Amino acid sequence: MKPSGGKTRKTKSAASKANPAKGAVQWQSPVKPRPQFAKQVRTPAIDAPAQGGARQDASPRRVLVRRSGARPEERTGLILETLPSEDYALLDSGNGLKLEQYGPYRIVRPEGQAIWLPAWAKAEWDKADAVFTGNTDEEGVGRWHFPKVPLGETWPLAFDELPFYGRFTSFRHVGVFPEQGTHWAHMDRLIRNAKRPVKVLNLFGYTGVASLVAARAGAEVTHVDASKKAIAWARENQEMAGLSSKPIRWICEDAMKFVMREERRGSTYDIILLDPPAYGRGPGGEVWQLFDNLPDMVDICRAILSPNALSVVLTAYSIRASFFAIHELMRDAFTGLGGTVESGELILRERSSGRALSTSLFSRWENT
Repeated sequence: MKPSGGKTRKTKSAASKANPAKGAVQWQSPVKPRPQFAKQVRTPAIDAPAQGGARQDASPRRVLVRRSGARPEERTGLILETLPSEDYALLDSGNGLKLEQYGPYRIVRPEGQAIWLPAWAKAEWDKADAVFTGNTDEEGVGRWHFPKVPLGETWPLAFDELPFYGRFTSFRHVGVFPEQGTHWAHMDRLIRNAKRPVKVLNLFGYTGVASLVAARAGAEVTHVDASKKAIAWARENQEMAGLSSKPIRWICEDAMKFVMREERRGSTYDIILLDPPAYGRGPGGEVWQLFDNLPDMVDICRAILSPNALSVVLTAYSIRASFFAIHELMRDAFTGLGGTVESGELILRERSSGRALSTSLFSRWENT
C-alpha cells in the first residue's frame, strides 16, 4: 500500500494496465451469489436499550464554548490517494462493487460509491478468491463465498514492510483500510522528524496498524477500542510485526469515557488519531452517534493536547456530508492554537482505468 500525499495525479500507466478489458463491450455481474449493495445504513434509535441491559449514554453533554483568537489557516479540497502496490491494489470497480488485491488474494466487496460500469471484463472479476455476500450494510452481518477453494480465516498482509494479519470478517471488512496509508506515512514523518519523545493516542484504533506504524517510528502509543476482538487482533498484529517490545498500551474501553478521564488526569498527547464510526456502542452499552458526539470528542481532544502538539487527524466514513462539515468543526476547535487545518477526501486509485474511488472524508490539524 503506497500512499501518495497531495492532489491527484494523472498516470500514463493507468490506461495500459486496462488490457483485460479490451474487446469487452458489455460487462455482466461477477459470480453469484452477488451482494445487494448501497443500502442506507440503519442506525438504531438513540433510546434503544443496550444489549444485556439498559441503554447508557457515552457521557453527559459537554458545554461547548466558542473560542477566541485566530482560526487556523486552511487548505480545502485536498485529495490524498493510495496508489496500487504489491501489498494492495484497487483493481477495478463498478456496479456497486469493488475488486481488490490484498496480498495473494483477489477480493470482491460491496462499494456504494462505485456507480459507474466496471472497466475490466467479467472474466477478470471471476478470478476472485473471495466474494462478500449477504447483508451489505456497513455494519450488517454477511458471509464470504470462496469460488475456488475454501480459504483460512486469516492471511498475511503488509504496509510499508510492516506485516499484519488480514481476516475475513462477517462485517465485510478485512482488518485494514488501505486509503489511510497516506495518514500513516504522514504520521511516521512527524514522529521521526520531531527528534524528541512523541506520545500518540489512537482512538477507535481497530486492528492497530496505525498504532504499529507509530510505535515503529519511535512513539509511545495508547490504543483505544471498544471491541475485545479488535484488541486481541491488534495484539496478534503487534507480535507478527516483531514489535512486542515497543511501548503500546492496549485499552478496551469506550473512547469518550477514556478521553474524559484523561482530561481529568491532565494526561496529554502529541498526536491524536480519530477514526470514529457513524454509529457504535461501547463495552457497557454506551451509545455513539457521530453528529451528536463528535463535537464533544474533538473538543476534549484539544484539551488533552500537549503544549508542543504535532497533529490531530480525523477520518469520517459512512456519512452523508461534505468534508466542510468536519473541516469547520476542526477549525473552530483549534482556534487560538495556530497551525493549519487541511481537509478533503481519501481515495483509492484504480489499476484498471485510473479512476478515483472516494472512501472517506478527512480533516487534520497540524501545528505548522
